[in-house]
Order: sequence, then C-alpha cells, then structure tokens
Amino acid sequence: MEYIYSALLIHKLGAELTTDRVKKVVDAAGGHADDMKARALLAALDGVNIDEVVKQAAIPVAAPTVEAKTEAKKEEKKSAEDEKKSEEAAAAGLGALFG
Repeated sequence: MEYIYSALLIHKLGAELTTDRVKKVVDAAGGHADDMKARALLAALDGVNIDEVVKQAAIPVAAPTVEAKTEAKKEEKKSAEDEKKSEEAAAAGLGALFG
C-alpha cells in the first residue's frame, strides 16, 4: 500500500513517476523499499490516467437534508413508541402470572 501512496504523492506534486522516486518516498516514510515492488507498481500504472482513476474513486459525501433529518426523527419517535408498547405488553404478561 505504501507504494501506491508514494505514487499518488509523487503524481500530486507533479513529478515524473520513477522507480527511484517511489523508493525514496517509501524510505523517507520509514519503510524499506523493495526495487521489484516499485518496478511492478510502475508497470501496473503504465498508461493509466491517475487523475481520472482518482476522480472515479472519489465518493461525494452530501450533507443530510432537512427532509432526511425529519425522516430520521420520525423513525426515532416510532421506535420509542414501539419500545413503550413492548414494555407495557411485557408488564401485562407478568401481571397475568401473579394475578
């Protein structure tokens, strides 16, 4: 995973992806860079548009709408009412045992 992160960082900074740069980033982060892993990563990324892949992988996170908040409150209220009914039913059942 550290090799992918290093490639993303190098790409983000606008530098050319090379085996030496990938290894230097991994080493600088405290890892032990493997030449074969760095070469394999570069071979896998050959011809890949990194910007496009990152754009496709990004998941937009929308803020909850007023409608969604209102719906959540309704569900919460229903849940509380259902719980109260369950407690009442359980108490009535216990009353029948002793009653």
